[in-house]
Amino acid sequence: MSETVMDRAASATPKKVARRIKGLSDRTIAWIFVAPTVFLLLAVNIFPLIWTIRLSFTNFRANRPNAEVKWIGLRNYERILTDSDIWLTMQATAHFLIWTIVFQVLIGFTLAWLINKKFKGNDLWTTIIVFPMMLSPAVVGNFWTFLYQPQIGLFNYVVAFFTGADPASFSMIGEVALAPWAIVIVDKWMWTPFVMLICLAGLRSIPDTIYEAAECDRASKWRQFWTITVPMVLPFLMLAVLFRGIENFKMFDLVVQLTGGGPGNTTTLTSIDLKREAFEKWRTGFSSAYAIILFVTVFGLASIYVKALNKVKER
Repeated sequence: MSETVMDRAASATPKKVARRIKGLSDRTIAWIFVAPTVFLLLAVNIFPLIWTIRLSFTNFRANRPNAEVKWIGLRNYERILTDSDIWLTMQATAHFLIWTIVFQVLIGFTLAWLINKKFKGNDLWTTIIVFPMMLSPAVVGNFWTFLYQPQIGLFNYVVAFFTGADPASFSMIGEVALAPWAIVIVDKWMWTPFVMLICLAGLRSIPDTIYEAAECDRASKWRQFWTITVPMVLPFLMLAVLFRGIENFKMFDLVVQLTGGGPGNTTTLTSIDLKREAFEKWRTGFSSAYAIILFVTVFGLASIYVKALNKVKER
């Protein structure tokens, strides 16, 4: 059946085209098939990046398409790097990024180490722990907004039970000192399972024979943990940190649902600030330069981190 179809396709091909195809190398034929995908990727990714770079050197505003567009050079970049408000958003982003990664790594690795121990109900507990990361950030944001309500929220009553404080005496998403930590708690609750799964894959990739050899050498459990478990799981752990670091740097929807960047600008991350500059103030050229600076920052830090990760893998 397949030969008949191929024979029909060959006979239907014009002779001139058939001669040209017959003379092509395998590499050329491969590029013919790959070229449409490469062109699509260039159109979707590279062209917008180049266009954004061009706009970053102008005073263009998207809500004034007919206005004169002036080439202002590096003025947008100078304004961004000398703007104290933007540096405050950078600090808020760094605070969120560092603390979420620290908690997710510590708790995620601990959960992975516990689940790696075979016990009854292992699969059930794994499913329960992984459940939060299956939810949409919008759903999680609305759910935790309700939990954080001072009068009816369960979170305040749990805190009051352990501390004896009045549940209505504080608001996690309404106070300047507590709002950043409210976001950290929610992100930790949602994405710690992701880190746990990667660490669990690392733990289960360690051959049992290594631990058996260590026991024959009379190495203690604590010694085995620091000389076998941690070094062999470290590449997986660093990979999880890379993924979560990139995702948290551009966190937007969860923060908008919880605090909207408030109170004041306490939880205004760079992604929220960029959205306001681009689609509320309509400073398109300025926001393009802002986006380029964020892109270069993430790309540079990720490149350095990947080099460190490769060195750890080579050990």
